[in-house]
Amino acid sequence: MPKSEVLSEKLILAVDDEEDVLEIIEEELTDAADCTLHKSTTFERAQQYLVSYTYDLVILDIMGVRGFDLLQIANNAGFPVVMLTAHAFTPEALKKSIDLGARAYLPKEKLGSLVPFLEDVLRLNYSSVWSKALDQVATLFNKKFGSDWRKSEQEFWDDFEKKLTVEEAAIIK
Repeated sequence: MPKSEVLSEKLILAVDDEEDVLEIIEEELTDAADCTLHKSTTFERAQQYLVSYTYDLVILDIMGVRGFDLLQIANNAGFPVVMLTAHAFTPEALKKSIDLGARAYLPKEKLGSLVPFLEDVLRLNYSSVWSKALDQVATLFNKKFGSDWRKSEQEFWDDFEKKLTVEEAAIIK
């Protein structure tokens, strides 16, 4: 299998309180890309990494490591962030991820497609990445919460989808 050119020579931070999840991320990236991966299982260590390095991409778990706090730190530093979750796989966590500036949201059950997902996050613009991510997430949410899971925050979702369609879908050069 050819190595990913998009992820080549990138510096990536992955934060999760579950060591086995970090091992899966490392395996996926090692097999597919010549990139450097920093890993952390704690908020404090991740925070130190975020202020000490310039990352091309940050992958954050929501639960266990104060993922939303780390998202704000990473976003303030200008790092693209992917939220990764199993336990916080809810419409509220998805909305908060969007509100706080995440570039995408990936359920842990989709770790097998991590590399193409991360390539999209780095290669596509904000709207294109979120459009693709929402397609996947919406299907899973519909199964888990029913087709009206957006109803309680209908105005937010309508505005967000308008924002995504206004911006021309494009590849970042």
